[in-house]
Amino acid sequence: MTVALALVIAASGCTSEPSLKETTAELQKDAQRLEADKLLSNPLSKLHILERADKDVSCGNGKFKRALHATADYTRKDPDVDSHLDQAQRVMENTLVQTLGYTLEHDLGQLDKTDGRLIRGAKKDLGITVTVNVLPEAPAWRLQAETRCLSR
Repeated sequence: MTVALALVIAASGCTSEPSLKETTAELQKDAQRLEADKLLSNPLSKLHILERADKDVSCGNGKFKRALHATADYTRKDPDVDSHLDQAQRVMENTLVQTLGYTLEHDLGQLDKTDGRLIRGAKKDLGITVTVNVLPEAPAWRLQAETRCLSR
């Protein structure tokens, strides 16, 4: 009975892993969402999409991933570096959660660091991870999102 069930599942093409096509489409939507975001669409933010998840990156063994890379600036409103980084971090965290739909990891060890902050998050159901370096100098945000290695 168990063997028969396994054969039915295999024959139906059901997998628990999303396809490269699905994850690529989501990353490409993320680029569009960034460009449409109220704050980031402002020319002062200097949003620059460096890579749009439109090229396969080989992981070996017939698997590939896709990546989205972007930079943007956050105008410094406070001369205090810690306060500037706090605000820039909060703004980007809100964008990642509310606009792009990522779930974030929280690292309290970064509080009050003045050389930069690192935001990490994921869309676990799709196997997409995101990291954003938040820096005191321009560009303040350096975003990298990528899929896990998947078969085509």
